[in-house]
Amino acid sequence: MKTRVITAVVALLIFLPLVIYGGIPFLAIVYLMSFVALYEILKMNRIHIFSVPGIMSILALFLILGPNSTFLPTVEAYRLNLLIGIALVMLSFTVISNNRFSFVDMGFCVMSVAYIGIGFMYAYETRNAGLIYLMYGLLIVWTTDTGAYLFGRAIGKRKLWPRISPNKTIEGALGGLFSAAVLAVIFSLTGLLDNNMFSLIVLTVILSAFGQMGDLVESALKRHFDVKDSGTILPGHGGILDRFDSFIFVLPLMNILPIII
Repeated sequence: MKTRVITAVVALLIFLPLVIYGGIPFLAIVYLMSFVALYEILKMNRIHIFSVPGIMSILALFLILGPNSTFLPTVEAYRLNLLIGIALVMLSFTVISNNRFSFVDMGFCVMSVAYIGIGFMYAYETRNAGLIYLMYGLLIVWTTDTGAYLFGRAIGKRKLWPRISPNKTIEGALGGLFSAAVLAVIFSLTGLLDNNMFSLIVLTVILSAFGQMGDLVESALKRHFDVKDSGTILPGHGGILDRFDSFIFVLPLMNILPIII
């Protein structure tokens, strides 16, 4: 527990100033975290990050993460064509490798890049929309996790999804939704967000539910590959994916639902 707390404090001291400052420094940390997450997920499937498919995945992730407002204009104009070219190279490698790198592996790389790239891309896009929106997204996940833990410990009896995440309970999940709803009320009453209170509560509960689903998706992935944590870069917490799995679902959805106005 001591290691976990120290890691969390150090991470916040590094991460929060970059979130507040925004711009290129925040984009740089988004790139760094996404590349580490890509390394973690490819490692689960025994695909080396510096193999041909690993390098192609890095290039594809680099292209997906590039924000429209600041990305190199020449690269931006040909982004789709470049991504198609990368996919064709990876498909060709299934032949060159005599199917040691298979079509299924190629699909895994593509989905890994999409899964990580879209989630982290929206971290930067949400910050560009306004610091308050990114902070709200972060608080939804943190409040949901805290509420789920406290309610689960206090009254949790019925397992939510025992084959995927045996420690989670239905009561804990509902407690997380309730905690997120309270957060929405606080933000509405204090005027931090201009959304109508009822709509903000509904939208926040939806985001909270999808955040919990994001956590379960990563748990299912780890179960499939029989790994405990996605990585070890965060002592006491695991890897980048272990800490940001919920945000990968919440932040894109924040930009789809009518919260950012």
